[in-house]
Amino acid sequence: MFDVLITGGDVIDGTGAARVRADVGIRDGRIAAIGAPGEFDAEGATEVIDATGLIVAPGFVDVHTHYDAQVFWDPALTPSPLHGVTTAIAGNCGFSIAPLEPSEADYLLHMLARVEGMPVASLQQGVPWSWRSFGEYLDLIDGTTAVNLGFMVGHSAIRRVVMGERAVGNEATPDDLERMKTLLREGLASGGLGFSSSQATTHSDADGDPVPSRHATPEEILALCEVVSEYPGTQLEFIPTIGAFDDSHIELMTQMSLRANRPLNWNVIGTNAQMRAATDAKLAASDYAAERGATVLALTVPDLMRIYVSFDSGFLLDALPGWAKAMTAPAAEKLRILADPDERQTLDDLAQGPENKGLRSIANWAMTTILETVHPSHAGYAGRTVGDIAAERGEKPFDCLCGIAVRDELKTVFRPMTMGDDDESWEARRDLWRDPRVILGASDAGAHLDFIATFNFTTSFLGQHVRNKGLMPLEEAVHRLTDVQARIYGITERGRLTEGWHADVVIFDEHTIDAGPVAMRYDLPGGAGRLYGSAEGIVHVFVNGTEIVRGTELTGKNPGTLLRSGRDTETVTANGVTALAVTAAAAARG
Repeated sequence: MFDVLITGGDVIDGTGAARVRADVGIRDGRIAAIGAPGEFDAEGATEVIDATGLIVAPGFVDVHTHYDAQVFWDPALTPSPLHGVTTAIAGNCGFSIAPLEPSEADYLLHMLARVEGMPVASLQQGVPWSWRSFGEYLDLIDGTTAVNLGFMVGHSAIRRVVMGERAVGNEATPDDLERMKTLLREGLASGGLGFSSSQATTHSDADGDPVPSRHATPEEILALCEVVSEYPGTQLEFIPTIGAFDDSHIELMTQMSLRANRPLNWNVIGTNAQMRAATDAKLAASDYAAERGATVLALTVPDLMRIYVSFDSGFLLDALPGWAKAMTAPAAEKLRILADPDERQTLDDLAQGPENKGLRSIANWAMTTILETVHPSHAGYAGRTVGDIAAERGEKPFDCLCGIAVRDELKTVFRPMTMGDDDESWEARRDLWRDPRVILGASDAGAHLDFIATFNFTTSFLGQHVRNKGLMPLEEAVHRLTDVQARIYGITERGRLTEGWHADVVIFDEHTIDAGPVAMRYDLPGGAGRLYGSAEGIVHVFVNGTEIVRGTELTGKNPGTLLRSGRDTETVTANGVTALAVTAAAAARG
């Protein structure tokens, strides 16, 4: 009768409704039946899973990843499925790797290495770079992945194909724009899930110049958004800036949503007790948009953003005013700059100056914590603040940090001051997570491989913040990891446990679920390393009715669907999502 029968578990269906003890039958990749315990004949099932004492929930949905390159050498898209993720969206921030002009492959490769922290050797050895069109790229991936995976069409890729080297530093001509619109139409027609772009000041290419999308005028961006309106089941994703919004950012996002007649989600928002006013100011962009018939939603990570920074990569540091060229310089030049007292002072003056808006905590050198060092003379520095070490050495904090980094040949790993690990800040975050103007996500999985480890946000959220801190009921938390994202993105028949829908299922122990330890793992093409960690408390993960994870191990099966717009997604209009989000939020709060 069933391919799989899951018995005795507490079913949390993803809608926010209270859990129900039930059995779940799976047949032909779908939820065939949900019934009372013992209602179905176990004798007729090919496999029976006893879920007594466990939670049976929809698989988690991660709408902001960068698995565009990793998919070729790691079709399981690890470690995401180990944390219960069954559906992921890539191609964000304008950084798809299709369409592709052969002459521009080297530029895109090195841009990804710079802006998304992917090792050059891995991109060179692990990616075929053999496609031209967006459709050819999708066809190479179709049928190969463990999880369901969809791709946005990226602005920087389109711009580079059309304009070549002119994409950096130049406005598009009318002819350029028409060719970009044609490429976007081709990408969306072949199944691209929407259009993504970025104006973030942290997004610089391998030469330290702004990435191609940052050279686009508002008119160019809006013209491309208008193309999105022509294709069903499509979306918008955007990074308007780093730091505070001004009126131009709010107006641009509103007009993008209106031109496309689609919701727009922007990356990324966070908060703590001291940031409530700044957070409210950013969320006001959603209110402004809603008043004009548009939908603008913020994306947030439901966890602390624990980052790993080094002068070697320079990522994040390049967002400090006037630092971009220094942080994208070759290693020898960086070492020279950091060893020169005058050059160091210039950098510090820029970091502490009035132009540094919203990134002040990054440049609080005294409160920066050393995580890893290389030189033997630095033994014992790990875990200590730069201020503490500087006082011991009789140096100013920034001079101290630079001195350590130079002696470590830039390999020193450190973490800027982490703010808001207190009860009031966690309450502020809970309020943010519940806000209908906000979506949970922003893992960036597949990118910044030595910089952040937010690939584990689902299990960390459920373990640390839902169970340990008691910030919200488990039913509400599951709803915010599943159905909210699927409905906003129009992903059909996923995000809930409902009879007839696709059998994307995660079975976990609510008493033990958590993110496991994170450490460097050197398993990428070319021997490069990445931050990696599995989960605790995840027992089974199914995608389209096939088990892909058992405990902490992959099964080796790849049953994922390549999500194509219009076939696997339905249209959510610009003003259609607001009522949905408000209704869902009210239902989850009961």
